Amino acid sequence: MGLPRPGLWLKRLWVFLQVAMHVAVGKVLLILFPERVKQQVLAMNKKNPHFSYDNWLPTFYSMQYFWFVLKVRWQRLEDRTEPGGLAPNCPVVRLSGQRCNIWDFMQGQETVTSLRCRLVEDFCSTADFLIIYIEEAHASDGWAFKNNVNIRTHRNLQERLQAARLLLDRTPQCPVVVDTMENESSQRYAALPERLYVLREGRILYKGKSGPWNYHPEEVRAVLEKLHS
Repeated sequence: MGLPRPGLWLKRLWVFLQVAMHVAVGKVLLILFPERVKQQVLAMNKKNPHFSYDNWLPTFYSMQYFWFVLKVRWQRLEDRTEPGGLAPNCPVVRLSGQRCNIWDFMQGQETVTSLRCRLVEDFCSTADFLIIYIEEAHASDGWAFKNNVNIRTHRNLQERLQAARLLLDRTPQCPVVVDTMENESSQRYAALPERLYVLREGRILYKGKSGPWNYHPEEVRAVLEKLHS
């Protein structure tokens, strides 16, 4: 792919400075006004039933936090997906190890990717659903939380497949595949840490905002209900 064009490097530098300032200010505020920061963090996560302040806050504004946020922000600089545009037909891998592509799961109707909600039960007759497990957002050797699943950064495809099989314990009602070790789906869909898409006839019908704080399955429901009303 070669080196990024100079304009991209300048944007990356600007984002680096923004994230560095964000972390520095956050640390100072956490020291000077711990209760106020606690209230702000709780307000941001009020819709997340799995959020635990005691498990998460000690990791905020750490070096691991800095590098993860920077990675996500840099990835978004190269995001070219948009509603109405062509949906990248990225290669993915089934849990059996068989290689395929995202479009293989389209059966002439809408496809909802990166699903993590109960929409399958309500729309399984009118839409295809697919979970794509990408690089681990909170690996135990990265920006990790307390009392979280112990998954290290994937070093090879077998480790990624093994981690993805943990999803089967939640009995998903749709196929589960993993991104390649080149992280093509994650990068081309700007999916890190998580994102919802609705695809139709090879094009992007809906592009959700990046999770977890802007992750809204109810928007997907509204899109599907409108299509089949």
